[in-house]
Amino acid sequence: QVRLVESGGGLVQAGGSLRLSCAASGFIFSIKPMAWYRHTPGEQRELVASITRGGTTNYADSVKGRFTISRDNAKNTVDLQMNSLKPEDTAVYYCNRLPFSNYWGQGTQVIVSS
Repeated sequence: QVRLVESGGGLVQAGGSLRLSCAASGFIFSIKPMAWYRHTPGEQRELVASITRGGTTNYADSVKGRFTISRDNAKNTVDLQMNSLKPEDTAVYYCNRLPFSNYWGQGTQVIVSS
């Protein structure tokens, strides 16, 4: 059974940093591309960052240079380091495979105050 558990969200002032973490289980994590997505009510889900099994990363233009995605295949975790946060980064953040599967975790809420 696929399980994705996100953590690390919170309330932070603009310019601050947060580190999100996702623990994955129920599939062969090490061979799957992984990604972080975010969702704001009333808007479409956005792909924020992705990482291949070999560590190649890609970022949405809106977060490039500020966010860093990483993975630990030994621990089955994928992290998202978020620096220089902006109010428009406020969203619920989810991890999932790339392309995403039907299995979603509960997400972790990030609120950036101005």
